[in-house]
Amino acid sequence: MRIVWDFIQTQILGMKWLSDLILKLLTAFGADVSSRMWSGVHFFIYDTLKISILLIVLIFIISYIQTHFPPERTKEILSRYNGIFGNIISALLGTVTPFCSCSSIPVFIGFTNAGLPLGMTFSFLISSPLVDLGSLVLLTSVFGWKIAVAYVVVGLVIAVIGGTIIGKLNMEKQLEPKLFGKAQALDNTIYDSRKKRCRFAVSEAWETWKYIIKFILIGVAIGAVIHNWLPQEWIEAILGRKNPFSVILASIIGIPMYADIFGTIPIAEALYFKGVGIGTVLAFMMSVTALSLPSMIMLRKVVKPKLLGIFIGIVTIGIIIMGYLFNIFGGVFI
Repeated sequence: MRIVWDFIQTQILGMKWLSDLILKLLTAFGADVSSRMWSGVHFFIYDTLKISILLIVLIFIISYIQTHFPPERTKEILSRYNGIFGNIISALLGTVTPFCSCSSIPVFIGFTNAGLPLGMTFSFLISSPLVDLGSLVLLTSVFGWKIAVAYVVVGLVIAVIGGTIIGKLNMEKQLEPKLFGKAQALDNTIYDSRKKRCRFAVSEAWETWKYIIKFILIGVAIGAVIHNWLPQEWIEAILGRKNPFSVILASIIGIPMYADIFGTIPIAEALYFKGVGIGTVLAFMMSVTALSLPSMIMLRKVVKPKLLGIFIGIVTIGIIIMGYLFNIFGGVFI
């Protein structure tokens, strides 16, 4: 069983065969793959292709699943539950929604406008960009299944706790008045055949790849620079395990960026192999995906500053606590 899983992780998810193939091709063209420049070229080509392949396959699968959960049906499911159980269901349903926080906000608006409890809608809003099938598979391909599963569980915990706290604070008056009755129309198309579902999934995979590829290329380029050109002692001095503020710094650095998990993976991978603690790496990834500046600007249009500040504060504290816990106990999962 162990041999089978190692094969899945290294050859299917990690695509070691693709790395070996690119090395052979570069060598055949006379490239010195041991040099810093060509090693960076190998990193760039390999990670771009690997992430693109996984991206297209995963978006196809997730989009196919989404055809069974249009926003109206999701709203009906959520309306059956109350209290912390409702927050748990909302967080779990967030795992089958779009990849980035900006694309989740229109759904959040629709749910809030439909009268769902505010705490439940925020549990959904937090979990949607943080946790999905893509994060599980991609993290498994780089860090192994234990870290991937732990990341997903922690992301769901942050979503449930964050939504529960916001629900208890009775912050409904902190919604912008223009939110009500003006929610963006949501796609509730009914897909009543496998052919329609597959056609939708193929279209979503292609359109999403075209939109995300620029973030992947930027992320891989940054990862290649970190991996091959930045001295390890620099990285360790700033974000290394000996710096007690590494998790906080990583969380702050991630906020101004805008990407999803596909764009952050190559940067996280390069940081990890430069000696950055796994908790610091995951804190960086979470801050990018959940608290990116563009998505916060978009969210500000529908919630008032007090609620936005509480949301940012809760998620940031959750990410930082998670980061330090992973740095302390991460060895158990690696």
